[in-house]
Amino acid sequence: MLRRGTESKKPIKEKILLLYDMIFKPGNDDLTSENPNFWDEFFLLKVHPEYIEKKFEVLSPKDVLQLKDRLNSMFDKCLEYIQCDQPVRVINALQTLSSLFRGIFACELGDHGFDRIDILIGFDMAETSMHVLLRCLTAGLLTDHYNTTIKSVILQLLLVIATGMENISQNTFVEYLMANESLYDTLVELLADPVARSRLGNDTVLLLALLVNYRKYEGVNPFIMKLSVLDNELALNCLGSVISSALASFNRQFISKQEETKSTGLFSTITNMVGSMFIGDSDEQKQMIKTNEAVLLALYEAIHLNRNFISVLTHSHADSIIGTPPRTPGGTDDESVPSLPNTPTPESVQEVSTTRNVLSTFLQYTSIVMQDTKLKQNVSSTKLCFIVLTCITEDQFANSFLHDDNMPFQVLIHRMPMRHRKQKSGPEKGGAPLACWLLDLTVEFIVSHMMKDFPFRQHMRCLGVIHRLMCYEKKCQIRLMYNWRELWTALINLLKFLLANESTMVNNWKKGIFALFTQIVNIFNMFITFGDTFLPTPTSYDELYYEIIRMHQVFDNLQAFVIRYSNNLEYKDIVPRLASAMVNLQAIIRHFTPRIDKWTKDNNLTSLTEEEVLEVVRNNYDNLTLKLQDSLDHFERYSERPKETHFFTELVRSITEQYKKNVTFANINLQDFMHLA
Repeated sequence: MLRRGTESKKPIKEKILLLYDMIFKPGNDDLTSENPNFWDEFFLLKVHPEYIEKKFEVLSPKDVLQLKDRLNSMFDKCLEYIQCDQPVRVINALQTLSSLFRGIFACELGDHGFDRIDILIGFDMAETSMHVLLRCLTAGLLTDHYNTTIKSVILQLLLVIATGMENISQNTFVEYLMANESLYDTLVELLADPVARSRLGNDTVLLLALLVNYRKYEGVNPFIMKLSVLDNELALNCLGSVISSALASFNRQFISKQEETKSTGLFSTITNMVGSMFIGDSDEQKQMIKTNEAVLLALYEAIHLNRNFISVLTHSHADSIIGTPPRTPGGTDDESVPSLPNTPTPESVQEVSTTRNVLSTFLQYTSIVMQDTKLKQNVSSTKLCFIVLTCITEDQFANSFLHDDNMPFQVLIHRMPMRHRKQKSGPEKGGAPLACWLLDLTVEFIVSHMMKDFPFRQHMRCLGVIHRLMCYEKKCQIRLMYNWRELWTALINLLKFLLANESTMVNNWKKGIFALFTQIVNIFNMFITFGDTFLPTPTSYDELYYEIIRMHQVFDNLQAFVIRYSNNLEYKDIVPRLASAMVNLQAIIRHFTPRIDKWTKDNNLTSLTEEEVLEVVRNNYDNLTLKLQDSLDHFERYSERPKETHFFTELVRSITEQYKKNVTFANINLQDFMHLA
C-alpha cells in the first residue's frame, strides 16, 4: 500500500490513496473543478477497502455529518459506474460501495439506521437510488456478460448490506432488499446454475438464510412466504447440494485430522486415553463450525418452511460436486469477457467419493459437532442439529424414507473417545435404513453426555427424536431390524446417572428433571405397550423384559425417588405423572422377580444365565396385569415460537458477526479486464 522511503523522505502514497484523502477532507470544494476526469480516473484505480474503512474509524459523528454531501455524491458516482459497460470500473465501483457501507455501519450514529441512510445516500434519493442499485445487482447476477468473479463481488456487496448491523432486524437498509421483488428469484436462479452454484453457492445460501430471518416475528417476510411455497425441484435440489457439500467438506476435514492425530504415535495414544481428541481442539475446526452455522440455518429453514424440501433429503448425490467450467458468455458479440478456462481446474474439479444423500451427510456431521459441548459454538450447532432432526422425524414422508428397507445406507457415526470403551473405526455394521443410523446417533449422544455439566435440554430433544421415530413405527407397524438393547441399556444407564446425582440435578433443573424421567419411562412404556407392533422379533419383547428385570435396582431407586418427592408441594403437579408412568415397570418387576427366585431355588442354582431367565419370562406372561397408558404415541409438535425465538435471534446475530469479522475483499487482477476498459 505504501512505498517505503528513507528517513529523509516521506513515503510516496499510491494515487488512489491520495484521492481518498481528498474525498474525506471536509470542505465544499468540487472534486471535478480542477480535474473534470476525476471520477473516470478514480474508478480505474484498484480499490483499497481497508483504507476507506480506516477513514471512517477516525471520524467523529460530527465529522461524518459534515461529509454527508460528499458521501452522497460518492454513492451516486458508484451507482453511475456500476451501470457502465466496463468491467474494471464496475468491479471498483462495487467494491467501493461495499467499503462505504462497511464504513457507515461502523460509525457510531445512534440507534436509528435512518441516520446512516441519510448520510450515505440522502433521504430524498434513498428509495430511488436503492431501487436502481438493486435492479443493477440482480441483473448483474444473472447476466452472461459477467463471469463469476464479478458476480461474487455483487454478492459480497449484498451480504455487506445484510450484515451491517448485529441485529439484522434493526438494519433498515435490509428493508430495501425485502422490497425488491426480483432478488429472491435471482438467488434461486443462481443456485440452479451449475457454474454459479459451484463458485457462489455458499454466499447465496448465506444471504437467503439471513433474509428469511429479517423481522420474521414482526410481520410478513416475503422471503419466508416465497421459500415456503417453492416447488421448483431443480432449485430445491441445488439448495440441498450446496448444504450437503459444505457439511461433507467438514466431515472429510475431521477424518483427515483424526488420521493425522493417529499417525503421531504415543502422544496420540495418551491424548485419546484422556478423551481430548475433540473437534474443538483446532482453531481451524472451531472456525469451520462457526462458518457452518449459516449452512445449518439454511437447512433448518428449508425443512421447517418447505415440505417439498423433505424429498431433497432423500436424493442421492456425490459428496463433492464436479463444477462445470464456465464457458465463454453466450448471447453477446463480446467474447473477450474473462471466463474460467474450459479445461477443469483444481478449483472446479473435486474428488468424488461415495454416493450419499443430504441426510446421511448431516447425520455424520451431527455426530462430530455434538462431541465437545464445552465450546459455545458446538452447543449452538448441536442444538440446531437436534432441532432439524426433530422437524425431520415429525414428517410422514421423511419417516417413510428413514425406515425404507430398500434404501440401505452406511453412515459413519463418530464416537467420542472415552476411557471405558475402545474406539471403533469405520461403520460398525453393513447397510441399514437411515432410521437405524439415527438411533445410533441418539444412543451415542446419551452414552457420551452423562457429565457434571449436564446438557439437560439436549437430552430432552434427543429423547424426543427417539420417541417420534417410535410413534411412526407403531403407527405403521414397521419392524425395524435394530439392536434395541443398545437403546435400553443407554436409557437405563442414563437413569442410573441421574439418580446418582439427584441433588445436583434437582437443584439445577427443578421440575425439568421430573419431565426427563417421565420421558425416559414413557419410552419404555412404548415398548411394553406397543412393542408387539414394531419390535423385530418375538424374542425382542422377551429381551426387553429381561433388561428391565436385570436392572430392576435402577427402577426401584427411581420409585424411591418418586416417594421422596411425593409430598413436596413444589412438585405436586408433576410427581403424580411420573408415578403413574412407573406403574408398568413396577408391575413387571414384581411379577417376574418371585418366579425367577422360585425357579432358581427349584433348580438348586445360585445364579441364572440370560437364556434361563428368558425361559422363565417366556413361560410366565400369564396373569401379568399391565395398565394401558394414555397418549403414549402422542407428542407436542415442534414450534419455533415462542420457545426458540431467542435462540434463532442470537444465532443470526452470531452468523452476522462471523461474516463481518471474516469478510475479505478479493484481490482481483484487474489486468484481466483492462483490455475491455
